[in-house]
Amino acid sequence: MKQTKMVYHEHIALRGEGTPFLSFSSFEDIPFLRHGYSTRLGGVSEGVFSSLNLGFRRGDMDENVQENYRRICGSIGIPVENLVFTDQVHGTELKRVTVLDCGKGILRERDYAGVDGLLTNEAFVALVVFGADCVPVFFVDTKAHAIGVAHAGWRGTLEGISAKMVRRLSEEFGSKASDLHIVIGPSICKDCYEVSEDVAGQFLERYPEIAPKSVFQTEGKEGKFQLDLWEMNRQLLMGAGVSSVQIEVSGICTCCHKELLFSHRAMGANRGSLAGFLMMER
Repeated sequence: MKQTKMVYHEHIALRGEGTPFLSFSSFEDIPFLRHGYSTRLGGVSEGVFSSLNLGFRRGDMDENVQENYRRICGSIGIPVENLVFTDQVHGTELKRVTVLDCGKGILRERDYAGVDGLLTNEAFVALVVFGADCVPVFFVDTKAHAIGVAHAGWRGTLEGISAKMVRRLSEEFGSKASDLHIVIGPSICKDCYEVSEDVAGQFLERYPEIAPKSVFQTEGKEGKFQLDLWEMNRQLLMGAGVSSVQIEVSGICTCCHKELLFSHRAMGANRGSLAGFLMMER
């Protein structure tokens, strides 16, 4: 399928015919992989959900969300019936899924709850992770042919969900950290993400060696801190044995680019949801 490509950022291209999506440079040359991250563009939803809302039960009409999935999946080249959804609760539960799970969350009910990450080694199982400021992390093992996605908000990051996925891929599929290609996807940047002293303190207490690289006191605001979730997840991944050259930080902020992406911090709860897609074709 021929796709147009417009470079939007150093590591990100805006692709697709009709309904565009973001693609990551480190994944583009992996021949067996389909991937993409949605934008607000090219859908049918209206108002605060305009226009490519991919979140059910947010107040948008289900038929609009279904059509939005049809459009984005058509652009990326992933069948809607192959999708498997997370059930995100800001935890660290990871679930191995198979072809038997395809359609769960969109065409049929999920029979699991509280799952913030998915992994598989089966072809044509399309993993979906949601975001609107929280960090989506994508994992590809090009040798063992395994993939994973994880939702890392501040709670999931604090509990080390990214490093947990590295270990789980090893346990399930024999993946080696040296064989992983990882993308830290579009999400809120440190300049936009101000947190309380309590949240900052939890990171500094748990990770005294690496957290100071990711937690900074807000200038002129006592008791307020800037939290760099991108760098914190990168540090945790390196602590799990992944080389820095294998980690791509997309570097695009959902809050800074609210014209292109949904952002909880910029828009509040009354807004649409973004989604990331990852699937192997063999």
